[in-house]
This record gives sequence, structure tokens and C-alpha cells, in this order.
Amino acid sequence: MNSSSAAVNRYEDYRFNLVIVFWRDLPNLAGKVVMVDGSFDPLHDGHIAYFAAAVEFGYPVFCNITSDAWTLTKHPVLLPQQSRATVIDAIRHVSYVHSAESTTRDVLELVRPVAYVKGNDWLARGGVPEEEAGTCGRLGIEIAYVDTVLNSSTRLINQLLGM
Repeated sequence: MNSSSAAVNRYEDYRFNLVIVFWRDLPNLAGKVVMVDGSFDPLHDGHIAYFAAAVEFGYPVFCNITSDAWTLTKHPVLLPQQSRATVIDAIRHVSYVHSAESTTRDVLELVRPVAYVKGNDWLARGGVPEEEAGTCGRLGIEIAYVDTVLNSSTRLINQLLGM
């Protein structure tokens, strides 16, 4: 086997082992994970710190990745959602990855994580959106804010675009 075909086989093996969770399987994680979510486009050091902080809650980390349509409300999409899922799946702190096609509230309803973990930058915005906070309150999901804001995807994009 030459070296180029070995590289292809390793990549195919990696693709086979993805732990990307489909919508129909979300209820299987109920009460067994903590949830992080966001666009993660572009992925940066603050996101890695966020994932690492979520691990500290003592449960596997479920990462909900927002849609490209949502990302477009903030800035141009650099990496499509499915590619972001593949990249995030390779991060050791993340146990499960889900490419969302619905609202975060809908995902919270199905996954019912032990905790919904967000960066503390959300506190300056008044906390998580009301529909998510209400769902967490009704289902007994802890909302936890972690101090891991080291960077900003939107700021990085704006710097790149000279804005």
C-alpha cells in the first residue's frame, strides 16, 4: 500500500467513527450530558476553553451546532455546518455533536441535559434567550455560565474583513 492510499484509508476510518447524533437519537441522551451550543465559525481558542470547562461538570459534553442560516445573521459562513461538526467531533472534550436544524429550545426539550453551559459573555446580554431559559426552568436544567471568553468569532471575522 503506498502512502497516499494509506492516508485515504485513515481518513475513511475516521469518518466511520464520527459520533454525530441525529435528531431521532437525541432523547437517548436525556439526563446524561451537559450541553454547549453555538455556531463555532470560526472555531477558536475560546471555544476549546468552553468545551474544556463543560467537561468539569462531570458529564459527557453534547455540542449543538447552530445552522448556517443562524450563522449568517452574524457574519458570512466560513465553514459549513457539517464541516464544523466534523471538526468539533475530533475535539477530545466533546463526546457528542449535533448539527441543529431546529431551535436550541427544541434541542433542550429532547436532550434535557443536566446543565446548559454558556460563556459568561451571555450575562452581558441578559443571559440566555427567554425561550431557552423558560425551557430550562420548566425541565429543571441548570443554566451555567463559564468564564472562558478568550476570543470572538464575529470579532475575528470583522478583523479579517477590515470592519
